[in-house]
Amino acid sequence: MAVRGCDARPAGAAFVSKGPFLPYGRQWIDEADIAAVEQVLRGDWLTQGPSIGWFERSFAEKVGVRHAIACANATAALHVCMLALDLKPNDAVLVPSVTFLATANAVRYVGAQVAFTDVDPDTGLMRRQDAEDAIARAEARGWRVRAIAPVHLAGQTADMVGLSALAIERGLTIVEDAAHAVGTRLTGADGAMVAVGACDRSALACFSFHPVKTMATGEGGMVTTNNDALARKVRAGVSHGMVRDPDGFTNQTAALAADGAPNPWYYEMPEPGFNYRMTDIQAALGISQLAKLDAFVRTRAKLVAAYDTALAPLSPILRPSARMPGVEAGWHLYVALIDFVALGMDRAAFMNALRQDGVGSQVHYIPVHTQPYYRRLYGGLHLPGAAGWYDRCLSLPLYPAMSMIDQDRVVDSLTRIIKG
Repeated sequence: MAVRGCDARPAGAAFVSKGPFLPYGRQWIDEADIAAVEQVLRGDWLTQGPSIGWFERSFAEKVGVRHAIACANATAALHVCMLALDLKPNDAVLVPSVTFLATANAVRYVGAQVAFTDVDPDTGLMRRQDAEDAIARAEARGWRVRAIAPVHLAGQTADMVGLSALAIERGLTIVEDAAHAVGTRLTGADGAMVAVGACDRSALACFSFHPVKTMATGEGGMVTTNNDALARKVRAGVSHGMVRDPDGFTNQTAALAADGAPNPWYYEMPEPGFNYRMTDIQAALGISQLAKLDAFVRTRAKLVAAYDTALAPLSPILRPSARMPGVEAGWHLYVALIDFVALGMDRAAFMNALRQDGVGSQVHYIPVHTQPYYRRLYGGLHLPGAAGWYDRCLSLPLYPAMSMIDQDRVVDSLTRIIKG
């Protein structure tokens, strides 16, 4: 089987490698994926064709949800979800500070306020108390909290039991940022395991198919929901705001033919939307990748378990991020928490030492509330959990094409750096 992946090494980086460079993440592409894309390229539809609907239906069936709407990327998915909530300038959405910029930025795209929450310093995940504290800060500013956007970091889920209970008590909408959690399962509301994206405790969930994620479409995203009205809003938002449902037409004279059927060319735009459509090329790759998702998840789980065992002797200087109960993670990242102060080495020097051995690493993430834009907008904010996570986190190589020999190289490099 042919396997191809991108080299995530920083441009111009120099290192002495004991083998091929091991990036922190990369895609798995095989001949079936290539054949699926080639079939589209040789066909009639490169975009707005049948592969989109096929991918959406396949994904919806996989996660057990009524609606799946494909998007250009996960940022677009988050944006159209915030649009669908009809947020106003004084409305606020709870967003954990440990996340990628897009989660918070999507709230600002629609003119609403970001109420940053703290996180568990050992998981990087939002807890109910973090949300409650952020609600109090938001209300003190005079904001009306409307929604919670929990982030499922590294493949683990936030505290969905606590957050959903809080959302019900407060009348809030939950929009899951599940960009890291394709293939993750958790204990559902009825006690059975359900897939992230089933939306049994949320209104909407957003996914990413970036090449370093569990499955890839190049760029690409998906929104899932069980709410018919939200699905219609999201779908319209993805494609310029156009609607083709006759029940929603306001100009019946222009919309309908003499026999009462809708004119085949007709559409209306109740509100402006965006061109956030996925192409058939991406969708074809997504369909092929989706067929391998379970295998990807199993391989990643085996690698995570092997890391846990092999890295145990490096504790307490290095230990894995804590694990959430009731979650079967579709691991996107393997995050080690490293006590750089006790080690006597800063993180940049540590990462450079790994790179010298041909081992890539990354930091997920710089707390978003510390970014210049948000400091100017909201002032300083003390979130000790986010700071505790950020000070120690380092993502190590994890992807399906990794061999045990590759992993041994990572462990050997870490051991040499930490133990000398």
